[in-house]
Amino acid sequence: MKTASLIVVTFFALLATASAQTVSAPKPVGTSGTANVPAASTSTESTSADYRLAAGDKLRIEVYKDEHLSQSLQIRPDGKITLPLVGDIAAAGRTSMELRDSIGSALKEYIANPVVTVIVVETTPQVVVVSGEVNKPGPVSLVNGRLSIIQAIAMAGGFTDFAKRKDVLVMRKTAKGMDTLHFNYKEALDDESRREPLQLVPGDTVIVK
Repeated sequence: MKTASLIVVTFFALLATASAQTVSAPKPVGTSGTANVPAASTSTESTSADYRLAAGDKLRIEVYKDEHLSQSLQIRPDGKITLPLVGDIAAAGRTSMELRDSIGSALKEYIANPVVTVIVVETTPQVVVVSGEVNKPGPVSLVNGRLSIIQAIAMAGGFTDFAKRKDVLVMRKTAKGMDTLHFNYKEALDDESRREPLQLVPGDTVIVK
């Protein structure tokens, strides 16, 4: 009886030790646009389905049953990544789902029914830059992934006396190139309908002339 008891005690002691040494593997920030999958990141917010990729983001591209095409990549400053067979492909400005679909379409020339997964491993800090006729020009961080142009201007110290408030520019990099948006600050303040002001996305540059 003593021998049997000793064996049982020893077994549970080993089991407890093994459990204490087990460490959970880190999870990716988001997979093909899936929201709220936690992981270590330079941003405190987890990505969501509508998160737009930016230069510097680290990705894991998985092509089902093809180790050669599966790659760990970082989006270059020009907003592109490079994959075997596909070559250069625009990533910045797209959601992970849009990038997944674009890669899949490009691979159809070489693979029948390719299954592609885009995993956002790490994101760059979510900031916009406010420049020109504001009191404190420079980078401004998004708050919980959101920031309106009115909030950004306020966080940059507001307008100087010489600012043209009726035509504030927003330079936005997209998958198709650089877009220029125009915003009338004075009109937005006078708008009685209280429509939501222009929302900024990471990487935007606000220019107050």
